[in-house]
Formats: sequence, C-alpha cells, structure tokens
Amino acid sequence: MSGNSEWWRNSVIYQIYPRSFCDANGDGIGDLPGITRKLDYVQSLGVDAIWISPFFKSPMVDFGYDVSDYRDVDPIFGNLADFDELIEAAHARGIKVIIDQILSHTSDRHPWFEESRANRDNPKADWYVWADPKPDGSAPNNWMSNFGGSAWRWCTRRRQYYLTNFLKEQPDLNLHNPAVQEQLLADLKFWLDRGVDGFRLDAINHAFHNRSLDDNPPRPLELDEKGLPPVNTYEYQWHIHDKSQPENLLFLQRVRQLTDRYPGTITMGEVGDDNTHKIMAEYTTEHRLNMAYSFDLLGSDHSAQFLRDTLEKNREVIERGWPCWSIANHDVPRSLTRWNAEFSTEQALARAPLFVLMQLTLRGSVCLYQGEELGLEEAEIAFEDLQDPYGINLWPEFKGRDGCRTPMPWFDSGAVNAGFSEVKPWLPVPQEHHPKAVSVQEQDPNSTLNQFRALIDWHRGLSAEIATAEQEVLDTGNDLLAFYRRGQTEQLLVVLNMGTGEGTLALPEEFAPAEDITPQLFAGEVAGGEIKLPVAGARVLHLNQ
Repeated sequence: MSGNSEWWRNSVIYQIYPRSFCDANGDGIGDLPGITRKLDYVQSLGVDAIWISPFFKSPMVDFGYDVSDYRDVDPIFGNLADFDELIEAAHARGIKVIIDQILSHTSDRHPWFEESRANRDNPKADWYVWADPKPDGSAPNNWMSNFGGSAWRWCTRRRQYYLTNFLKEQPDLNLHNPAVQEQLLADLKFWLDRGVDGFRLDAINHAFHNRSLDDNPPRPLELDEKGLPPVNTYEYQWHIHDKSQPENLLFLQRVRQLTDRYPGTITMGEVGDDNTHKIMAEYTTEHRLNMAYSFDLLGSDHSAQFLRDTLEKNREVIERGWPCWSIANHDVPRSLTRWNAEFSTEQALARAPLFVLMQLTLRGSVCLYQGEELGLEEAEIAFEDLQDPYGINLWPEFKGRDGCRTPMPWFDSGAVNAGFSEVKPWLPVPQEHHPKAVSVQEQDPNSTLNQFRALIDWHRGLSAEIATAEQEVLDTGNDLLAFYRRGQTEQLLVVLNMGTGEGTLALPEEFAPAEDITPQLFAGEVAGGEIKLPVAGARVLHLNQ
C-alpha cells in the first residue's frame, strides 16, 4: 500500500469500536493498547485499513462522540504515547489508520462551550449556534434532534437556546464562524502530524445549518406494521434547513486542501439525508471527500429489488464520486440479525458470506464492522444493563445501539467474559457469542471467520481495472441481484441470490465464454445457458474483451 496515493479505492476498511475491542488494562473497557495487542489478528483478516471510533477526551455521554478535547486521548483509552505506538505498530504491518472526527458538535463540557455560554460578548460567544426564543418563550423553530424531541436547549445564562442535533449534551458548533473552521482544521492537522492516514467524518453533513432558521416542512409519515407513526419525532420532517447546506461543500474543500498536503491520506464521510445519493455525489466530487457512505444499506430492507433501486440511484448520480459500502456499524443492529428475519440462525450464518461478496464486488470501497467476520448476531440487552442514552430515552419501542456494541469474544472454553476483560465489562458479552469466539473459529477452516478471510484474499486478486470499473445493474425481475462491472479490457458479471428459494437467470450471450471465478464456498452452476443458484448461492464470471 505504501506509495499508492489512491490506496483507498476498492479498499477494505475494518471498523474498530475501541470500548468493545480488547481491554488491556483490566478496567472492563477496551483501549488503545488493546487494539495494538490485536493488530496481528487484524492483519490476518487482510484488510487495508482500520477505522477507530472516537477515543478523544470526553465525558462519554455519547461514548466519545461528545468531545471535550480534540487533541488528547481519554484516560480510559490510554494516552498519546499509546496512540503513537498503535500507529507505528499498524504501519509496520501495512495497515492504514483512519480516525473518527466529529466536526459538527462538541461536548457541553468542552472549554469552548463553557466560555461560549457564559455570556453573549465573550471571545467564543459565536462559536456555537445560539438563537433567541420566540416571543412566547418557545424554541426558535421546529427542528428535531436525531435522538427525538426538540433540537433546541435553553440556557439561562444567555437567555437563549442552543442547537443540539443529537443529545442535549452535544451543542452544535457554528461553522459559519471562520474562527471555528480554522480551529477545526488545526485540530485535524494535529493528528495528521502524528501520522494518521485519514479521517472518518462523523455526520459531516450536519456541520452547517441554514442561518434563516426557517422551519423544516412536515413529511408524510410512514406507519409501521401496527399502523402506528414513527417512535422518533426526527422522522416527522424533511430536513432541508438543519443539515446538508451548500456552505458545507466549501468547508470540505478546505479539509481536502489540508489532507492533500499529506500524500496518501483520505477523508471518508458519513452522510445521512433524505436524498442520500445526491449528497454522496456532491460530497465526493474532486477536491472534497475521497469517499462517503450513507444509511441506505443500514436498514432492514435488503431485497434484490431494493438493492437494485439503491445501486441504480447511486450509479445515476455518483459520476466521478466514490461510495463506501457499509452494511453494519456501531449505530445499527447487526446485519446477521437485521437481514435474516425470515431465516433460522443456521441459515442466517450461511448467508453472511453472501453479503460480504456483494460489498466486495460493488463499485466502491468497503467498511466491515468488528464482529461481523465472526457472524455475531444482535445481542439482547436487559434494560438495567443499557448504556446508550438513545435507547434509554426511547425504551421500550427502541432499544438503542448497545446490541451491536457488545465486546468482542476472543476466547471460549470457559474464559471470563470471552477473553475481552478479566473484570465485568461495560456491556455484557452475550452467552451465544462465546461459541463464536476467535479462538474457536481459528480451529475451523470452514468457520465464518475463515470464510471472510478467504473472500478478502479473493478480492485482492481482482485486477486494478476491475477495481474501478463501471457498474451496471440488471433487472432480473426476481430475487437474484445481478450487475456488471465493465472495464476497458475485462468485465465481471456478478449474480447473488438474496431470496428464500432457488433462482435462475438466463446467461447473457456475451458471457458464454466467460471464466467462472466464484469463490469456492458459494454454490451454484452455469449450465444450459442459465445461471442457477440455490439460497445464498452466487456466481462471478470474468470475461476478457
């Protein structure tokens, strides 16, 4: 990877949620030395880079996404020397390191906010989004928090409201203020100088708001299976004024100008919006983000028709931009549970490699979330064990994000807490995860872990031309997802059975002489002018033009 400034194209990135990866100091919480300790395992997966979720100094109300010091490591994770050691150890193994950056908001305990809320005329009075109440004392407008309820919080000192797109403890920065932009860019430079290879920019399309403070318009409500409206009031609006503002594009160009001064570094943005594909296209054009991922594949719908529609929308607008495909992360139920409601546990596990093959063959890069390679299912967490304020606030209709954040199981055979920690961990390790521990799966050549390794190794064998080849989706009219990857001199035909029964597709005539390069673990056949696939079957055909 060294020397390749575009290493990120078609890369495989492994997301590490540090609280739950490996506890090296025995306090029940994962840490940076724990990550360093497990880098040989990460290397064995064959990934190109790791993305580490926040480890900065924080009150941990939102587990690091409420930053109180952008330039220091929270003591629960270690210190700056531990981070430097991690960087050195990762680079020695050929692994790039991407770190989370939260540029839209801070903790309410950040010194900047403590100064800003003191009064209306201090040096940082305009560093956050403040607004006067309406004449009746109510909030300035109808904007809703992502976590439910009003996005505005009252401050008695200033007798004004401040904007919080997430928790009330996460006040929004005012990036319309040039001084705020300069400070954030300087903080990014601090980590670039320490050797990071890029940034994952959290909720980056929330960085700017419309200064008019106009109300968001209502959106038609999508009722659930019981005929009830959404639990979260955030879903009651079209979010046209509180995020994805045009000023954000200019700021991203400034971020890109900075990272371009450090060859080989990249930016990856998280962009959730009502018009995701348009935002991805705008945010990943030249001189902005290198790539972006959305929430399209983080929901429950994974039908062939939904995937066809999603991929086609992306193809229509992305142009020279670059997507990063993610089907799991620290904010959504695990894919093994979310995408297999109609399957037994055993059948669901057999389908896990299919989802990875899909990601690896799409045009774009890939994010894999820790534990997905083990086939971990969503954990059921008792209310008294919940840590996530999002889930606590909306319980019981929404249980929050703790179910996908439980600690990694490293050892079984009676190991305490599956080898994650010798003391009670911050979240329990589900008993059903113990048999899926790394030590168990290492011994089985056909385990989900070893299937993931084989798939990533297979992916590395694809040509550079295929890595950037254009994508064209076929309308199969059934539960088979099929698409071409067309380069100048070679192309692929990828066919995946996403349904609950066998599926058949007529073999395109041009692919009659194609070579079958499907990874061995997938069933299916090409015979009699047809591609025939059982449940979770797949074929990948390669053709030289």
